[in-house]
Amino acid sequence: MTRKVSELRSQRWFASSDIRGFAHRQRTQQMGMRREEFMGKPVIGILNTWSEMSPCHSHLRDRAEAVKRGVWQAGGYPVELPALSVGEVMVKPTTMLYRNFLAMEVEEILRSHPIDGCVLLGGCDKSTPGLLMGAISMNVPAIYCPAGPMSTGRWRGTVTGAGTHTKTYFDQLRRGEITEDDWIDLESRMTRSAGTCNTMGTASTMTSIVDAMGLTLTGASSIPAVDSGHPRMASLCGERAVAMVYEDLNPRDVLSADSFKNALVTYMALGGSTNAAIHLIALAGRAGISLTLEEMAAVAAKIPVLANLFPSGNGLMEDFYFAGGLKALLAKVKDHLALDARTVEGCSLGEAIAGAECFDDTMIRNLDNPVVPLERGCSLVLLKGNLAPNGAIIKSSAASPKFLKHEGPALVFDHPSAMMKAIDDPDLDVSEDTVLVLRNAGPVGAPGMPEWGNLPIPKKLLMQGVKDLVRICDGRMSGTHYGTCVLHVAPEAAVGGPLSLLRTGDTVALDVSAGRIDMKVSAEELDRRRGEPRHDKPLFETSFTALYQRHVSQADQGCDFDFLAGVRDLPEPEIF
Repeated sequence: MTRKVSELRSQRWFASSDIRGFAHRQRTQQMGMRREEFMGKPVIGILNTWSEMSPCHSHLRDRAEAVKRGVWQAGGYPVELPALSVGEVMVKPTTMLYRNFLAMEVEEILRSHPIDGCVLLGGCDKSTPGLLMGAISMNVPAIYCPAGPMSTGRWRGTVTGAGTHTKTYFDQLRRGEITEDDWIDLESRMTRSAGTCNTMGTASTMTSIVDAMGLTLTGASSIPAVDSGHPRMASLCGERAVAMVYEDLNPRDVLSADSFKNALVTYMALGGSTNAAIHLIALAGRAGISLTLEEMAAVAAKIPVLANLFPSGNGLMEDFYFAGGLKALLAKVKDHLALDARTVEGCSLGEAIAGAECFDDTMIRNLDNPVVPLERGCSLVLLKGNLAPNGAIIKSSAASPKFLKHEGPALVFDHPSAMMKAIDDPDLDVSEDTVLVLRNAGPVGAPGMPEWGNLPIPKKLLMQGVKDLVRICDGRMSGTHYGTCVLHVAPEAAVGGPLSLLRTGDTVALDVSAGRIDMKVSAEELDRRRGEPRHDKPLFETSFTALYQRHVSQADQGCDFDFLAGVRDLPEPEIF
């Protein structure tokens, strides 16, 4: 289908000869534009999450200029619009609190402006799902331009990955194995350039997943942020956005159940972040497609980790790129992919990866030589039991094998500040058998479901050489982290989930192979505890947080807002 210029959305603003059309053209020329530069052309919105508080996105101001080049080249009119940055490092308590805010903003920016199509500039953790949730709901032609991973870090001859090694070195500092001066020196050595984390954290997990779903130029997610190929890719995104407008190729035309099948296969082969489980459910919901944790776990049980990347492996994103990147990985799992699924490039995924080569089989493994064999662990296991009736998840490929079946006494904390006060106490009653628990870290309780789930190892145990424990949380964990961490417990404690009934000293039983997480407490005792007075934190009464707490769904449902989820018909604005 080819659209005529007269059929474009933007022409409702610019084409009429009445006073409103005059005002729109007049005010555009106020900015120094010639009438001929914007009249009768597709208007391409460049939604830019650049911010000086988001180091992962610090190069996106320049990339917006590259996108504009491509739009001009293709005969469109580019307009750059700022969007909430949701940079993970600086935003507290968590950017997850604002993912839905960004989705709302994108939806309303696109709806209220004369935009025919858009290029979405993002990369850091929640920016990818937030931008795409809004774009899917608005359903105008949209292409995602990923920020790209930062360059490889090194410290004193050792390759360092953002997040993963930060945690490793911090534990070394706590044990006295490195000095305060070493710790300070690390600050300026580990993160060498603009771009997202160079490990298979949430950022690269999500950009790679949406790449496999067909929402980017295929393979774009693997290009390092500061590689000269990155601005060239951005320019191509601008060019392609114009073509998509004429083709009337919208996100919900691209997305299908097969797209999400491809997303899941890619997610598992990457050894991706547990955070993707929440975001994929939310994205599917916006596209009107059902997706469950059970379906994710079923794919994870069949697709081993093939990408040799921290935290499951030992390489970094630059290594992955030079080994052939995402296209090479997709080629290795093509028998498990729906190759007929559409992409924003106007071709099928199979056509997009045809001829892809792998240049390093140790970095991107074959199915018969995985980084982590399936019998040892996979990217996602769904756990259920009386502690998590609606589900919890664990990334067993990044857990300690000896803890995958474990029973031990719970040590329960209701708030991270209380945990941090106690965690270095040499007299803390804790052993390697202890199950460390932090609750009230979920969507409502925290609020926003922060990445608190990789709970610190008590210093008493660190000094004994203990590097892992079974840990349970109704919050999330950074995709750069590792360990035996049970996450996303649903329902969360703050809404009355069974985790709120757990007491210090109760026995907790984890059995990953059986998919179970239980507390060995009788039903009668649990009923008695339910009758005890609760001492929950009061809900927020004002601000966006109040809206969030009252309308957010639980982790197993994607943490979307009840009034935004699903396919909705958005009314076009009246133009008077």
